[in-house]
Amino acid sequence: MCELSVALAKAPLIAILRGLKPERAIETAETLVEAGFRVIEVPLNSPSPLESIERIARRFGDTVLVGAGTVLSERDMYSVADAGGRVIVAPNMNPALGSAAVAKGLTWCPGVLTPSEAFAALEIGAGTLKLFPAEMIPPSAVTAMRAVLPKGAQLVAVGGITADRMTQYRRAGANAFGLGSALFKPEYSIEDVAQRAREFVDAALALER
Repeated sequence: MCELSVALAKAPLIAILRGLKPERAIETAETLVEAGFRVIEVPLNSPSPLESIERIARRFGDTVLVGAGTVLSERDMYSVADAGGRVIVAPNMNPALGSAAVAKGLTWCPGVLTPSEAFAALEIGAGTLKLFPAEMIPPSAVTAMRAVLPKGAQLVAVGGITADRMTQYRRAGANAFGLGSALFKPEYSIEDVAQRAREFVDAALALER
């Protein structure tokens, strides 16, 4: 079982902190860890993302799996690895990037929209597939994809995910969920983030009952 699968087994949620500034990195990560999150992603189109990744990895690397989102090139992937990131999340399925990330020993989580992309990514070494954007992949489509994909393939629904929609996607076969603006925006107070985090964790725990 890959490192990401282990972390998501503890809490099937990925915190996507788009827009996070380094000065808020520690308090935000601490709030998420206290709520129960075990995977934190900082998209590379955030302000000074590598600094945020480095701060979070240094402080919480033994507790959470830290990675980067919107990774589009091999060069960026190596920069993320140097900063302490261990998960490479992309909005697309880039075979060259995937091969390099897998060779580096990192967990590659590419964005896929079709069964063809999903199977190609799995052949390269992706153990976790990002169903993105989930708004274009309704639960019925997830059910159809799950029927043909290997049982061990892990599906993470990302895009427009709310606590209510998590139930629909879980029933369809999604293993976990990436949470963006419903969980974090730069303008949210830390108290607001804490409340949203607790609500998502409670909803995730309810899925297991």
